[in-house]
Amino acid sequence: MITSPYEKYKQSSVQTSTPGQLVIMLYDGAIRFVKVGLEGISSKDHMKANVNLGKAQTIISELMSTLDHSYPVSKNLFSMYEYMNHLLIQSNIKKETQPALEALNYLQELRETWVVANKQYIGTSMNE
Repeated sequence: MITSPYEKYKQSSVQTSTPGQLVIMLYDGAIRFVKVGLEGISSKDHMKANVNLGKAQTIISELMSTLDHSYPVSKNLFSMYEYMNHLLIQSNIKKETQPALEALNYLQELRETWVVANKQYIGTSMNE
């Protein structure tokens, strides 16, 4: 049972979001976890790095599993997600920031692309 007002708000926002908004929320989570993982690497807090980079990988895996493969772009996105997961694994194993920073950059770029696409979709669906 959810008792915290914040938890109720989070649940409500997920339940009332469009698919595009949900994807953006996933990107937001992955970006946040990569940043915290990078903090862990920088501060030599290996547990913090491991847990948060792992959470980012889980979100990326979720993005991979929800791709609609009837669209040609899905193949490219799948490869990109695979590569980002590889970068996060390398960063976590070697405790180096560079691979995670590269993955973070891709996540931020893809998020911005989804924001633009979602705005365009909302704009065209309102005109129908």
